[in-house]
Parts: sequence; C-alpha cells; structure tokens
Amino acid sequence: MSHLSYKTISANSETADKQWVVVDAKGQTLGRFASHVAYLLRGKHKPNFTPHVDCGDNVIVINAEQVELSGAKLETKERLWHTGFPGGQRSRTAEETLQRKPQDLVEYAVKGMLPKNRLGRQMFRNLYVYVGAEHPHEAQQPKTIDINAIK
Repeated sequence: MSHLSYKTISANSETADKQWVVVDAKGQTLGRFASHVAYLLRGKHKPNFTPHVDCGDNVIVINAEQVELSGAKLETKERLWHTGFPGGQRSRTAEETLQRKPQDLVEYAVKGMLPKNRLGRQMFRNLYVYVGAEHPHEAQQPKTIDINAIK
C-alpha cells in the first residue's frame, strides 16, 4: 500500500458547508451558552474544521432576554467602554443591559470568545440575536439545535 493513498482535506470558503441553525437561550447560563454558540460559529463541531477558514454555521439566537446569570452577576458584572472624548468612560451593569438591549449581553459574551482578528470579526457577522421567539430567517430553513446536546 502506497503512503500516498490518502489526502488530508482542508476546507476553504468554497467547500465550507455552512448551515443555518436556531438556538434557544431560554433558561441557559450566559457564559456556557456563549461558549457553545462560539463553538458553532467557529465550526469546531465539523470534521473538516480548518482554523484559518470561516467554516462555521450561521447561528440564530432566540429568546435572548431569558438568558440567566448565576450569583450576583446581574448587579455586579459591568461592561466598560470609552466614547473617545475626555472623561468619556462609561459603564453599564448586566441588569441595565438586560433591560435596555438584551441582545447586546449575548453578543458581547460571544464576541469575547471568538478570535481577535479579521477572521473572528467575519465569524461574528454570522451571529443573529433576537429578543423573543420570532426571527426573520425562515427563508433559509434553519434547523433547531438543542444546545445542551453539544459536547
């Protein structure tokens, strides 16, 4: 048997099999949930995973307002940012974010678990987070995934 009887297949943007999946955030803990979503966005669940190619799925997150935080994180967890102006440092607790824009809480958690480069920014564009159970992506025929079944 020849030593060249096999070839390692490396995915590229044309051969990547990108699916549309729906994930329900209802009753999920934020950090664990975000790590599973980042896993799906990155494509690490696929047998042809290639680290330098966006071969992950398009992920639709519904019920973002029903995500849970353990302990006192709702009151103590803060997000800091700077407006760019002098004295422009701002902060917002997780509770305030959940009341104002619940989808931002999930998006920020997932974004922190993706690579910090242009590939990570491209993967983040495949994430769609919605408040409530409705989403406008029915034409893509997404399949629903139980997030607890992902290892």
